[in-house]
Amino acid sequence: MGKVFTITEGLENLGAMKTGGQGSVYKGRRIGEIITAIKLLPTPIYAESAEDKNFVDFQNEVQKLKKVNENPNPNVVKIYSSGVSDTGNFPFIEMEYIEGPELEELLKPPHAPIFTIKEVLKVADQLSNALAHCHKVGVKHGDIKSNNVKFNIHTGNYVLLDFGLAIMSDEQRRTSLRHAGAIEFMAPEQNEGLMFFQTDVYSFGVILFEFLSGTVPFPLQDKGETARNTVRLSHMDTPPPDLLTLRRKALPDTWSDDKKEHEMHVPDWLLSMIYKCLEKKPENRFANGMELNEYIVLNSTLAAKKEEIGAEQSDSLKVETKKLLKDKDQLQQIILKYQQEAAAKNKELEELKAIVMHKDNEVQNLKLRGVQETVYAQPVQKGVSKTAFIALLLLTIGLGGFAAYTYFTNKATQTGQISNATDSSNSTGARDTLSRITKRPSQKTSAQTTTHVPVQTNTYNAPANDKKSQAEAIDEQVNEAEKRDPDNVDQKQDDEQKAQDEPEKKVISVGRYKVRNVAYFHNQPDESTRRPANINHWNNAILNAINEQDGFIYVIFTNDEGVVSKGWLRKKDLIPVKD
Repeated sequence: MGKVFTITEGLENLGAMKTGGQGSVYKGRRIGEIITAIKLLPTPIYAESAEDKNFVDFQNEVQKLKKVNENPNPNVVKIYSSGVSDTGNFPFIEMEYIEGPELEELLKPPHAPIFTIKEVLKVADQLSNALAHCHKVGVKHGDIKSNNVKFNIHTGNYVLLDFGLAIMSDEQRRTSLRHAGAIEFMAPEQNEGLMFFQTDVYSFGVILFEFLSGTVPFPLQDKGETARNTVRLSHMDTPPPDLLTLRRKALPDTWSDDKKEHEMHVPDWLLSMIYKCLEKKPENRFANGMELNEYIVLNSTLAAKKEEIGAEQSDSLKVETKKLLKDKDQLQQIILKYQQEAAAKNKELEELKAIVMHKDNEVQNLKLRGVQETVYAQPVQKGVSKTAFIALLLLTIGLGGFAAYTYFTNKATQTGQISNATDSSNSTGARDTLSRITKRPSQKTSAQTTTHVPVQTNTYNAPANDKKSQAEAIDEQVNEAEKRDPDNVDQKQDDEQKAQDEPEKKVISVGRYKVRNVAYFHNQPDESTRRPANINHWNNAILNAINEQDGFIYVIFTNDEGVVSKGWLRKKDLIPVKD
């Protein structure tokens, strides 16, 4: 049919817009430059009388359709007139021309392959409103699909179009759907030529499924009859696929990650509604458009209320969050300041610990070597230092005590308390040695002053039957004093001679041991007297125990540097060594 095709008087045919199995749609112009859309049905009417069944059926359906316009609805196309064409005797209905794209076009480039959740909710609300409006007056659309819904660019509304099937008889509808119907949107019962209010509800569910996922539940692979039968059987037997999985695959690359994440939060009520619309049995779906629209309005209102409350809470939370972030920054600065101060204090503390440990090691070494007082080389000072003065005072007292001791010893010798000549000789030798010590001048230089440790003297009263005489005791004290004088060359020679003449003293061992891991020295056989000095197992030392008491053994150990350590070790830290 071309532009020259005459519709009726006062209605000009401006050309075909589209042609389908249910008829063709032409662009028409009424007198007064009113643009309309004309739906031309393919079944001709030969006589406009009751004798022509097609004409009677057409008139009955048109009367129902006119009720739709008694109360105009912004989401339903307006029907202006109906009749039979002058050429060909084809029945037609004249409808409002909606300027704007069909929904099918909005899913194609340059548009995104899916709708946003917000836009889907808008389509659901307005399309269910159109169905509710039609179902109230008893009109079933029968051919709801994405290219029968247009977006009015002037009003911003989605409008339901093309009531072609609504004005067909059941037989015409069955034949039309079998050969030319949009099988992807058809409800299972339409395969049998049946049409209910729930049939429109099913097609409505398919449209929403398509807008959210980018595809219909059961797409048509090609236009062949086999493909159509496959889709028809799928509507009858196969459950619809997972909508969210398809939606995630169809998310456009041009959307940001945040938008993608947001658009995957499809409301649960919307998903459950779509799956209810797609139930195989009509009785399991929403009963009609009114029930469907009520469900959508109720849940949309609740969701909007929640969003409003959420927005208010979000604003307050943003303010609170901003305040908390500011407080957090301040606290972090304070914490950083304290951490820096703590680090400085810790560094000072570690330095002090190192100094204390160093001093403690020095003290322990001095104790192990039997040194009771450490003499440090001091820089040249004017006058006598305090240390030198004390040393001289102690030396004077020691010499005085020694002289008194010598005096009483001589007196005892003169009265016959010393009985043998050997003891007398030893006493004389001791006095000669003392004479050598007292006559030796102290050596001082301008660079340093050497302080001699005084001889510690103890009064010794030997009993009459004691094998050691008083002279021998004096001689031992003199020897000890000479040992404390590092500059006594004569004493060194005497010691060497004595070491050659005297037999080696033997130490009786009570056992031989090795260190298990580490063993600490103790001043007494008591845990509370532990010292820092210790022996590690890697020394591989064999220790000779010379005494054992209360789980401790007493040892004398000399390390590789010649440092001698004496003390008690815990027996449980040692391993016995068999001979």
